[in-house]
Amino acid sequence: MGSDTTVQEQVKERYGSAARAVAESGSVQACCDPAFRCCDPITVNLYSADEKGSIPEKAALASLGCGNPTALIELRPGETVLDLGSGGGIDVLLSAQRVGPSGKAYGLDMTEEMLALARENQRQAGVTNVEFLKGEIENIPLPDGSVDVIISNCVINLSADKDRVLSEAFRVLKPGGRFAVSDVVTRGSVPDQVRQSMLLWVGCIAGALEENEYVDKLVKAGFGEVSVEPTRVYNIEDARQFLTNSGVDVDAIAAEVHGKFMSAFLRAAKPAEACCVGGCCSSAAEVPEANPEMGTRG
Repeated sequence: MGSDTTVQEQVKERYGSAARAVAESGSVQACCDPAFRCCDPITVNLYSADEKGSIPEKAALASLGCGNPTALIELRPGETVLDLGSGGGIDVLLSAQRVGPSGKAYGLDMTEEMLALARENQRQAGVTNVEFLKGEIENIPLPDGSVDVIISNCVINLSADKDRVLSEAFRVLKPGGRFAVSDVVTRGSVPDQVRQSMLLWVGCIAGALEENEYVDKLVKAGFGEVSVEPTRVYNIEDARQFLTNSGVDVDAIAAEVHGKFMSAFLRAAKPAEACCVGGCCSSAAEVPEANPEMGTRG
């Protein structure tokens, strides 16, 4: 794997390219780029017809995730939600509907093209309790203890510094706040060559974590109530065409791949008694307005 900067630039370029394609063509075929493999089982059928019908079409077309975090976490009226790596904004817009006018949904993305697409989708949807922020998930531009729920859709696995991401997520959550993300994980040991081929298929530039390692990192960051729920297990047939075109002997690795790559829903919670700096323990505190220029912990 390259340096953190190299990985980040690769992510920016790939996702920026996808956003431009959707914005310019307005076609689902725009997403069928070899960089994403999104005509395969990873990204299809994640959202119901009712969900897709309630948001602008381009928000759905630009969804490059591996799950539907909004369907697997309870969101309550008045809550503040943050989507890490919000892309075209589908999960932000759906969350905004569920928290209602008294709540708020933030989307955080580092890609200018995705932010532009998301803001246009917000405008078309006429949603006012949404704000899209430019920034990196390793340095979240929100104050300590300002968010009730963090969601993310197949983005944390793209970071070269996952410990930092989870530490930042813990920081911005209120005591008792919930972490609920969809991500690609692996199960058990996989030979390096096989792992790299499969991770290329699912588009994880920096590599997915083994599920127990993911759990350990969440606990290390301070989270409790950690759980991993598989939502879609990928088999060798899902990846056969891509792997064959990449020069991999698919039948030779089939036994080593079966059941070991999956999309999963990861839940965790910040302990209610936890506190960070800045008086975030006050349950009556107002949620501060986001400041995209605000610094975070170094």
